[in-house]
Parts: sequence; structure tokens; C-alpha cells
Amino acid sequence: MNKLIALSLLAAAGFTAWLAAAPTGQARFDKYDANHDGLLTKEEVPGDGLFERLDLDQSGSVTLPEATKALAKAAKTVAESSEGGLPIEKVFRYLDRDSDGKLSGSELTSGEYRKKLDVNQDGAVTLEEARSVMGAMVPRRLVRDVPADDPAPAVVEDPSLKEQPQLLKPSEHLVGRLIPALPLKDTQGKPVSLGGKTTVLALFSATCPISNKLGPELARLEKECSTSGVAFYLVNTVPSDSADELAKFVTAYQLTAPVIQDTDKALVAALAATSTTEAFLLDAARTLVYRGAVNDQYGLGYAKEKAQRHYLREAMAAHAACLPPKFAATTAPGCALDLKPASPVATAITYHHQIARIMQANCIECHHTGGLAPFALETRSDLIENAGMIKKQITRGAMPPWFAAPVAGEHESPWANDRSLSEQDKADLIAWLDSDRPEGDPREAPIARQFQESWTIGQPDHVVQIPRPISIKAEGTMPYQFVIAETTFSEDKWVQGYEIVPTDRSVVHHVIVNVHEGKGKVRDRDEGAGGGYWAAYVPGNASKVYPSGFARKLPAGARMSFQIHYTPSGKATTDQLRIGLIFAKEPPRYAVKTLELAHHKLNIPPHEANHVETMSRVLPTDITIMAFVAHMHVRGKAFKYEVTLPDGKTETLLDIPRYDFNWQLRYDYKQPRTIPRGSTMKITAVFDNSAGNPANPDPGKTIRWGQQTYDEMMIGYAETFVPLPGKSVAAK
Repeated sequence: MNKLIALSLLAAAGFTAWLAAAPTGQARFDKYDANHDGLLTKEEVPGDGLFERLDLDQSGSVTLPEATKALAKAAKTVAESSEGGLPIEKVFRYLDRDSDGKLSGSELTSGEYRKKLDVNQDGAVTLEEARSVMGAMVPRRLVRDVPADDPAPAVVEDPSLKEQPQLLKPSEHLVGRLIPALPLKDTQGKPVSLGGKTTVLALFSATCPISNKLGPELARLEKECSTSGVAFYLVNTVPSDSADELAKFVTAYQLTAPVIQDTDKALVAALAATSTTEAFLLDAARTLVYRGAVNDQYGLGYAKEKAQRHYLREAMAAHAACLPPKFAATTAPGCALDLKPASPVATAITYHHQIARIMQANCIECHHTGGLAPFALETRSDLIENAGMIKKQITRGAMPPWFAAPVAGEHESPWANDRSLSEQDKADLIAWLDSDRPEGDPREAPIARQFQESWTIGQPDHVVQIPRPISIKAEGTMPYQFVIAETTFSEDKWVQGYEIVPTDRSVVHHVIVNVHEGKGKVRDRDEGAGGGYWAAYVPGNASKVYPSGFARKLPAGARMSFQIHYTPSGKATTDQLRIGLIFAKEPPRYAVKTLELAHHKLNIPPHEANHVETMSRVLPTDITIMAFVAHMHVRGKAFKYEVTLPDGKTETLLDIPRYDFNWQLRYDYKQPRTIPRGSTMKITAVFDNSAGNPANPDPGKTIRWGQQTYDEMMIGYAETFVPLPGKSVAAK
């Protein structure tokens, strides 16, 4: 149990007993020292969580004196009185997150401790069982994180932003019903008649990224249907997709099936479709047999190397065998379709007066023609065609991407780049989407925003490009790529601004850039190695220009390393990204640096949905923080920065209750924050290693620190600056 030291001490007491059984403890120590090197490793020490308590110097190994000292301290603590403790009822309520009166495996994460407290061995721990083992009071010194008066958890967790297929009740979603024979035509003008043979209707949008990721699978299904006598039709659900975009989609995936462009949305309405990735299986009498996801490989916020469930294929196989599908209806994560209310509410809000300005201020920086986002939101028709997805993403807090919780007691956000929608803007936008979406007076329209086609920071003074294009496969996942680029400067440079620009933005998830002096070997790992980062890229955070007088040093002759995470988009492609540099016009007064607090000793148990890890460090000197960046991988769920000042006061600096691996944002202070020497910086992270996390590659595996996405990391970055003693290096 990660909240109670007492439970780990129960295990420690048992270990102390066998260690003390020999006159010096040496014989028992040797018994567990499998390789007889005089050291115990984590693999050799029995008991969940015990090794960390024995490893006093955190060296990764334990000597006999070290174990003896640690266990003597543990035994003393167990023997001490419980004065000043907390009632076990309070501790139990704190851990009982679902308030069902029992501590389940996700609440009491250690199997060993659960076994000790689970007296009747029914798989759950009741308060009575815990009391019978531990007594009425839990010593305060043995309890971590449980407040004396406030039972709220240390890290508040909101529902995940990931979305995978969910099972639906078939009878409530038209399964078993007759689908009407609508007058349909394909894009070539040829009539399309449903019925007469088994039929698959595969919905898509040429501008939906998940539709594109499913493109290769649609091509395979099309061929299989052709050989098995099943009719296969593609149904375009977004009327604003142009003929050119549709042609590119079918050409990219070598699709030959007829494309039905459902311009009036009659077919979407008849099917009660909800997303751009739904598939429908009809029998020869037009009875709906299956509806839902093609498979579970891709969804909102995640991608798997391979699909684990092939829902449509399974339904087709069952139907061919004259059997009902095991799963006849699921949700289909994709771009949400516009489900406009049957009776729209009246509103005085108009597109030109309010909505266009909300979009300009919050959305079209990415959602413009040629921008980062997959579709533009620059016109009223753009909004109407993507209304379903806009409402869905705003309602669940996924867009605009901003995940910092409000700071307690602060009316104004401390963050200079706070992207979150104001409550008024959110209410106005949803009210307009739920109405007839009035256009309003064009004379009230804002001036259209203009966007640069290449560099948003202006023409760089120098550009460094990776030396060769990198090939990205069409499907699945890819390991991190590590590339070195040379610079040829004969003198040090000070860089005030940078921008990282991929040649194919659709496949670049994030980039970590570091600089290396000298000609020694550069290791193919940088995150968490103690050096922070020199520059970074995530969608929406591709550039940074520091204020006048602030800059990062680029040493003469330095090499730049690029650690690049690519995410296949459905089409094989290449990328040869580059970084543009703006040099300071004069020697700066302050050098910008990135510090990191990295927790390398991760130990995330299998099947745990809410595993908490913490890491803290006492600051040896004052630091002034400009920004934070939290970094975990696909099991990351929540992240928090806290500081305890020398006077004992503790405060939360940044709370990210819903961490999203797809948006590793930088949180820039409006005013830099100075943390004094002697303060303790603490980071807390929550990991979801359960099967309920659709991005989880292997919920049955114990997860530790590693560079690849299927491993995990826990790093709290802080961008800081330090004064320079003089102007001794060149600026240009």
C-alpha cells in the first residue's frame, strides 16, 4: 500500500526475523544473495516494496550493514507507541476511493500487504479486517499523505482523455432493425442499392486522422469482402470533404470500392451514426447485424502496435457461419458527427459577432488551412461540418489543449500561455452549436488572421536539419529515432529563439533536442539523463522566443541530437525535420537552462490503475523558474509539482490532474517564480497500468524506467535562468 508505511513494515518485520536467525545475520543474507557478491539486488529481496526501504543510499544494491541498519530502524518504529496517530477509520476512508467499504486491488496495490490484511482471503479488505491486524490507531509517523482533517487524495484524478471502443446494448442501437432502402449514389453518379447480399458500410472522412489511420485496414477488408461475395461501400460523412480530398484518400490506400458521399446526411441519419469511423454490417434483407468499431487499434488519444480485437471481422465471420456476433454493437472512437438537436434552442449569439472571435483567439492557430490540425475552422461552414467533434472535445476538456488545474485561491491564471476556454466562451460556443447557428451581420466580422507558411518566428538566422530523411511506416507504433546533426560555428553562439519544423507534421509526436560539446560519443538517450533539454517540440509547442536579455548557449562546434517520436498516420511517409535559430543581437544577461527532477527507480505493478510514485529533492541553491514541462509515457495519468519552503509551508506549483501523453505542454509563468535554497521540490505521478488504459501495451507487466514508449518515465522539467558574469561570447 503506497500510503501506509505501516504495511511495508509488516513485511520488514518478517525479513528482520529471518535475518536475525543467524548469529550475525550473515548466513541468512548469503541465502538470498544468489550470486554471492555481497550485495542484495531488487530481484533477490523478497517482499513487495521492501527493497526500496532497505536501500538507504539508493545505490541500487544493499549491503549486510545497510540492511541491518534499515531493519533495526523499522523494528524500532513498529515498537514505538501510536500516540499522535490517526484513527484507522480515517485512513481507511482515504484509501477507499470508490466508498464501497472495501479496499480492492486498485486501492490496496500490493498483493503481499493485501494478503496480510485480508483475513478471510476473499480478495478485498474490510475495515474490520484492517482493524483486527493494525488496531484502532495508525501512528501518525507511519502515515504518509493522509491529511489530519481532509480525506481528499493528494492527486485529484479526472476521467482519462483516451477513448477506446465500448460495448453497447445492441437493441438500443438499431441492431436487428430494418435499414431503409434510400436512393443512394456513389461519387461517379451510379445508383447504389442496399440489400440482396451481405453488405458492409464503412464510414470515413478524408480529414479525420483516425479514419486515415484505419485506411490500410479498410483496404484489406475491401479485398476480403470482394473474394467472399460481400458488398463493400465507403461512406463519406463530412460533406465539406472536397472531391480532391476524397480522391487522395482512396488513392493513398488503393481503395477501389464505390464511395457514397452522404451530402444530405440521410444515410447517417438512418443508421443513427455517431462518428466517422463506424462500420455497419447488413444482411441480404437490410437487417442491421453489427455496428461499431472496425477494431481497437486506434482511438482518441492512443495507438497500438496491433489490434487486439477485430470487431467487424469477428461479426462478419459469425454471420457467415449463421451465428449472431458475440459483440453486436460498440462505440467507434473517431471524429464525432454532428448530432444537431431536433429542436434547436434560440440564441442571440451569432457567428460573426462572437463565435468567429472565439475561434480566432483559441483554435485557428492550429486549425487553419495548412496548419497543424487535420481540418480548418476558419469559416462558419467549417464549424458546421465539424460541429459534433467541436462540441465533444470542448465538453470533455480535450480542446483547446490545456491541462493545468486552477491554482487554489487564485482568481487569475499564473500561466502566460493558458489556452483554456473561459467559462463564458465555452457557454457561448456550445449555445451556438445547439442553436440554428445564426450567421449574423457580416459587418461585425473580425479581421481575418494571416499565417506564415513556414517559420512563425520569422526568417531564422541559421537552420540545422537532420542529415537524412527518416522513413515512417504506415501502421502501428515506432521506437524513438535518434539522429545527430553537426554545426560548424567556430565561436559560441547565443540563441534567443528557435522553431522546430517537421517536413511531415502529421507523424511527429514530440522531439527532444540537446547540444553536445566535443567529439566524444553521444549516447542515444537524453531524457532523464540529468541534462534537461535544449529545445523541445510537441504539436502546439513548436517554438520559443525568449525575452530580450535571455538566451541559450550553443557552444562552438557543438553537435545537436534529435530524439524523435513518430506516430504512423496510415500512410508510409518520410520526415527530415529542421530547427531554425534566432541569435541574440547582443550578449545576453541571463543564460536559460533546463533542470530536471527524474525518478529512475520506477516500479509500477501489473494491472494497477492508480499507482502513485513520488520523488523529492532539496534545492542546494536558489532557482528561478520560468516554466514547467511534465513528462511520462502512455501509462501516465496525473502529475503534480509541489514545494515545501524552508519555513515548512507547502504549496502546489502545478497540478495536472489529466496528463495527456499526446500534448506534453510547457506551462510558462507570467512572472518567473524564485524558489529559495533549502526548499524541497516534490513531484508526484499517477500511472495507469491496467487493461482499462487503451494505450497500455502490456497491463500484465511490471513497468520500470526506459526510453521507449512501452517503458515509462517520470520527469519534472523546469526551465530556469542564471545571470551571466559578463559579455564574453559572440552574439552573432
